[in-house]
Amino acid sequence: MKGLKYIIAGILFGIVMSKSEAISWYRIQEMFRFQAFHMYGIIGTAVVLGAIATYLIKKFNMKDYQGNPIIFTPKEKSVPRYLIGGTIFGLGWALTGACPGPMFVNLGYGYWAILVAIVGALIGTYLYGVLRDKLPH
Repeated sequence: MKGLKYIIAGILFGIVMSKSEAISWYRIQEMFRFQAFHMYGIIGTAVVLGAIATYLIKKFNMKDYQGNPIIFTPKEKSVPRYLIGGTIFGLGWALTGACPGPMFVNLGYGYWAILVAIVGALIGTYLYGVLRDKLPH
């Protein structure tokens, strides 16, 4: 029962994603074709809320679900790393019409074709784990 709040948070996340139409393939295509502001507004809101949440976590020295302090460690900035990673992520997002979070919301909606994207994402994650030590970071 300790994880119940995380299940509830996941359900609420799914509801917000579906009601905001962030899981819609058509909305995502509109964004990538610069035809509508809808998705940019959602992403911008998420960035602002994420910044506020990070500020509050740091200010109140919040802890994770196991009681450990949440620590933000700065990473080495590398423009090529971000450009390559962002390009790969963006291409996958544009081709599948879904980023990782909404993929599972689409599956919950019964869009079984998204299983192809989920399996691809899992294989890609596994391959990254296998090749991680050989990749530039």
